[in-house]
Amino acid sequence: MAKEITSQAEDYSQWYLDIVNKAGLASNSKVRGCMVIKPYGFAIWEKIKADLDRRFKETGHVNAYFPLLIPKSFLSREADHVEGFAKECAVVTHHRLMNDPNGNGVVVDPDAKLEEELIIRPTSETIIWDTYKDWIHSYRDLPLLINQWANVLRWEMRTRPFLRTAEFLWQEGHTAHASQEEAQAEARQMLDVYTDFVESIMAIPLYKGEKTAHERFAGAENTYTIEALMQDGKALQSGTSHFLGQNFAKAFDVKFLNENNKEEYVWATSWGVSTRLMGALIMMHSDDEGLVLPPRLAPIQVVIVPVPKPNEEINAAVEKIMTELKAKGISVKYDTDKKKRPGFKFAQYEMEGVPVRLAIGKRDLANGVVEVARRDEKTKESIALEGIAEHVEQLLEDIQSNLFNRAKKFRDDNTTKVDTWDEFVAAIEKGGFAYAHWDGTTETELKIKELTKATSRCIPLENPFGEEETEGTCVLTGKPSKRRILFAKAY
Repeated sequence: MAKEITSQAEDYSQWYLDIVNKAGLASNSKVRGCMVIKPYGFAIWEKIKADLDRRFKETGHVNAYFPLLIPKSFLSREADHVEGFAKECAVVTHHRLMNDPNGNGVVVDPDAKLEEELIIRPTSETIIWDTYKDWIHSYRDLPLLINQWANVLRWEMRTRPFLRTAEFLWQEGHTAHASQEEAQAEARQMLDVYTDFVESIMAIPLYKGEKTAHERFAGAENTYTIEALMQDGKALQSGTSHFLGQNFAKAFDVKFLNENNKEEYVWATSWGVSTRLMGALIMMHSDDEGLVLPPRLAPIQVVIVPVPKPNEEINAAVEKIMTELKAKGISVKYDTDKKKRPGFKFAQYEMEGVPVRLAIGKRDLANGVVEVARRDEKTKESIALEGIAEHVEQLLEDIQSNLFNRAKKFRDDNTTKVDTWDEFVAAIEKGGFAYAHWDGTTETELKIKELTKATSRCIPLENPFGEEETEGTCVLTGKPSKRRILFAKAY
């Protein structure tokens, strides 16, 4: 296995692509901007999906599925929404092919033009709210708490596997409520669900906050976000939750009779995370040796490699270890492939980010030990076979905590409170978050982006430095500012 990958320091972008490729996560497809998610990459996504799906159901949500194709007229009903997605939409105009009369394969049948073009969903608010009109009539039908696991298509010009692709996988929650307060609480609740998942399972520390008016989701009244910091100093928006007010209810005439038999428009939210989380996972923890996975997301948490190859005695010892590990809910693989040398296997599993590797040979058995290697620190030690399952169980927890704490220290060390424009520019050039006063105008946001390529990431819900928020002056314009917000260059 060719293990060498480009170093982060040499070319971060190429390093990322090398890991995606050599760790067997995804490959390019023949369709521009789209990727093939390979089995190992999809196994990680399935673990993400399963944990999130459990959390959604525990908070009262149910899954449904809505059409891939959306009538073009639907996107015209909510003005901000259509403006936000118009340039990214793929349009279906015909419904049939025919043999080329000139013998060159197939061509579009010109007589099969659709009366109304169909849009491949960039997001599903419009088709879902058209459906909700038939589902919601009374306060007894509310709240309606629906989630959809699906693919969407946004015609991105610059793509990168997982981070930004034309087609990607995601979940999108769409809920309807009888009151503004209930909908706002739902939007905040789902932000907290995402935060707990990303921090406790993915070991990625986050800033959660509210987007500025300029950065809001098209059609939302409030957009809440979770923002992470990658190892190259760029921020990554990792999930969003939107309070939609009554905008979509009014656009699609979704009303209900309240308890006083009075007709009202419903209140709405939407929220989602996507395979972009896979990109965050890669960039957050991995190193120049390959992928690094937090144990709670690793498809294989422990791999056992016989040295130099399996035999009856080693197999018996491994069988006992595997039984004990599986009893603790730990996923384990025993690699008995005799065509590959142990060194090759070690490099392969290091590249794939398997958290713990056990190597066991004749001499180890004689000494009653097994070699234990941990991927995060790239260290190894001999541990007694007796009690090895308990040791590995604790080690997996230690690795999970270590990855989070290491990432949190990096984020905190690269979050800078700035008071002047020169300090702001220096912080952005260094990489990381600049916590700065801003005058609250979109004009200033856009000027800051023009000058530094940094965008507003969020108005944090909690002060990053644990301090009380104070008024000040904008770092760019010197105008009054009510509070600081986070800026960074971002993906």
